[in-house]
Amino acid sequence: MARKKLIGLRTKVAIMVSAVVLLVLLMLYFIFRNQIIPQTRHALEDKAYAIARTLALIPLISDGLNTGSSKEIQAYTSRITRRNDIMFVVVIDMNSIRYSHPDPSLIGKPFVGGGQQAALRGEESISEGEGMLGRSLRAFVPVYSGQGHQVGVVVVGLSMERVQRLVRQNEWTLIAILLSGALLGAGGAFILGLKIKRMMFGMEPADISKLLQERSAMLQSIREGIIAVDDKAVITMVNVEAERLLARAGIAGNGMTRSIGDFWPELRLEQVLSSGEARQDRELELNGITILVSCVPVRVAGEMVGAIATFRDKTELVVLAERLSGISVYADALRAGAHEFMNKLHVIMGMTHMGLYGELQQYISGTVSNYQNEIGSITRQIKDPVMAGFLLGKLSRARETGTELVLGRDSYLPEAADPQMIHELITIAGNLLDNAMDALEGQAVKEIRLSFHYDGGILRCTVWDNGPGIPRQLQEQIYTQGFSTKGEGRGFGLYLVHKSIEKLGGRLEIISGSVKGAEAAGTEFTAEVPYALKDGDHT
Repeated sequence: MARKKLIGLRTKVAIMVSAVVLLVLLMLYFIFRNQIIPQTRHALEDKAYAIARTLALIPLISDGLNTGSSKEIQAYTSRITRRNDIMFVVVIDMNSIRYSHPDPSLIGKPFVGGGQQAALRGEESISEGEGMLGRSLRAFVPVYSGQGHQVGVVVVGLSMERVQRLVRQNEWTLIAILLSGALLGAGGAFILGLKIKRMMFGMEPADISKLLQERSAMLQSIREGIIAVDDKAVITMVNVEAERLLARAGIAGNGMTRSIGDFWPELRLEQVLSSGEARQDRELELNGITILVSCVPVRVAGEMVGAIATFRDKTELVVLAERLSGISVYADALRAGAHEFMNKLHVIMGMTHMGLYGELQQYISGTVSNYQNEIGSITRQIKDPVMAGFLLGKLSRARETGTELVLGRDSYLPEAADPQMIHELITIAGNLLDNAMDALEGQAVKEIRLSFHYDGGILRCTVWDNGPGIPRQLQEQIYTQGFSTKGEGRGFGLYLVHKSIEKLGGRLEIISGSVKGAEAAGTEFTAEVPYALKDGDHT
């Protein structure tokens, strides 16, 4: 079954606005028709009254009625009729005998058409009637002599055909105005619909509703906390994960419509709005919880409209990173082991071809002995299995790069009471070793020494390399996130080391040959951290 085609938003807006405009115009038409058309008739009636009243006050009219002379009255009213473009002016005496008329042959004859009775009694009146000249609208005004006695009536007539023509003309003018308004309204509705469609990026309401639901579901299901603010730094969105993390950190309550500076001042989203620069992976301590925060500005058409902060509990990220790093360590160890194994197989195959079986036996015995000694040495000195596996991987990696990595003979690492301690130590030792290997790139002789010493609740981890050393002017910058002399995308190792030592409440010391002025260059990092032993281990 084919999906029913829905009317587009632009068409809906145009139809709705046009319907409203049409309804308003129809209402205006009936209102104006009931007011303007009667006003047109009233204006014509007033015109007839005005002419009749003026004529009634002219002495020539009243004197002519008194003396019974119609000649002067006929001449005068004829001029008035022509100048005012009216149908007729008729003057009658108290017996309804005409003293003037557009047809002179009717002068002296009785007035026909009726309606003069009220005027003969001294009252003004207006009416429609059928006379000798056709149907007309007639105004009757009494005429008084100088002594105040009524001597006749002035009748001013307007053609009803003309009256109706003027009414129809005004009605069509009104209709033309309203139709013009309807066309303009329809055009405006179409433009409005087009503008709204563009504002919504060409999407239909159903598409927007679906997109909003998907966006809401996505934001609420994501494992990162998200807070969005507008250009006034007022919170517009907080997802469920953000509420959970903030509740754990002691920030409770609904943050919607509140200023981010009042709700979570440490976030400093206002600075992102003012500077327009993003801030990535910034660590915040919030009531004992370390949160990793990234803040980015939001721009629409080049204009700043808000900012978004995404954050997550660093502990969760560390656990995930440790899982990944553990896999990476195992992969590196397997790859390095496979490389060594292939080299040894090549040696064995060559000695077999040459028939050097005695030498082959000694080679295999020495290889097995060295491998067992290496594993045995590490397992004897490093009691934590996670750290032991980590160091085996680093030893294989070092051999692959031609670096001699030596674990101090007097090194000893007892098992920690808190497994999290080992994870932090792996971060510290791993990044120091990686940093040392990077420093030895391009050198003919590559040597790294690693040692662990425990004494009185303090664990000391030392990493030394025979590299070129670190200049004095750079030693204050090497712990800054993103700082590196190796190029972009680096500069995180020593930063993570520094943060882990700070978290454990320890200290980090650096001694470089270039600073000491020693004959041999080199760099030595020493990390000292509090270290609690596992129950039963009292080393």
